[in-house]
Amino acid sequence: MSEYLPEGKLISTQENINTLCSQQLLNEAKRSEKILEARACICDSQHNLVVDLGVMKGIIPREEGALGIKEGTVRDIAVISRVNRPVSFIITDFRTDESGTQYAVLSREKAQKKCIDNFISNLVCGDVVNARITHLENFGAFADIGCGIVALMPIDTISVSRIEHPRERFTVGMDIKAVIKSIENGRISLSHKELLGTWEQNAMNFSSGETVAGIVRSVENYGAFVELAPNLAGLAESKEGVKAGQQASVYIKSIIPEKMKIKLIIIDTFDYKYNPQKPKYFCDDEHIDKFLYSPENCSKRVETVFS
Repeated sequence: MSEYLPEGKLISTQENINTLCSQQLLNEAKRSEKILEARACICDSQHNLVVDLGVMKGIIPREEGALGIKEGTVRDIAVISRVNRPVSFIITDFRTDESGTQYAVLSREKAQKKCIDNFISNLVCGDVVNARITHLENFGAFADIGCGIVALMPIDTISVSRIEHPRERFTVGMDIKAVIKSIENGRISLSHKELLGTWEQNAMNFSSGETVAGIVRSVENYGAFVELAPNLAGLAESKEGVKAGQQASVYIKSIIPEKMKIKLIIIDTFDYKYNPQKPKYFCDDEHIDKFLYSPENCSKRVETVFS
């Protein structure tokens, strides 16, 4: 397993657990600058993080708490917010306190720099990476792509079917996959919809004559768009009282691949509280050059090209 994973993915691995239980293995980890993970239990008044290593205490000095803390380009909340959460680190020293108890000096900053140098700096557009959702905003989702290094996934790249807020798809802490969409001045932008299947791949799960569940995404004067899957929506005939955000039972009148259309009739609607589930992925590749969403015989071509 790679050591360059979203923060929290290493902590429960047997190799990480074994290392934290052994003074000898901790010494070896220091010599090799191995990235480890443990839970931060305290942030003291000077914003140093105290970490539970099992066999001893670890301390991450404030300036080693994250890339950019020393320079002032990252706020201290990046350190404070790690309390009661896993942190990635490299052991830099072993010291003894006033009472004669040994403790380890740790650096999260060095772990992040190693991750950037050996993993993130080698990424190119179209690479598929593991990610963990860290927080959600109206404009998109932020995801950890390695050792606490966070990238933005704009809301319009989360799925083909449009959503009002990323919380409709994700929860904080959810493990997902993402595609590197762009890299500009060291900033990485992510995309997600290219992993959720083409129009045809999604439409194959439905048949004319079926009544299925959906979510009303928008209501127009000519009908309502109903999501059948994150990358698939159909147009339903207008019905009084239907509102965006409602759960819907819809009858499938017809599926027309050459027009990339699904015609629906709304049978019933009711209010719906979002309960995001882990996404279903149609792509297992580690890299994609392009993604053709639309059917080959469709006059409208919808394609993402990663360059």
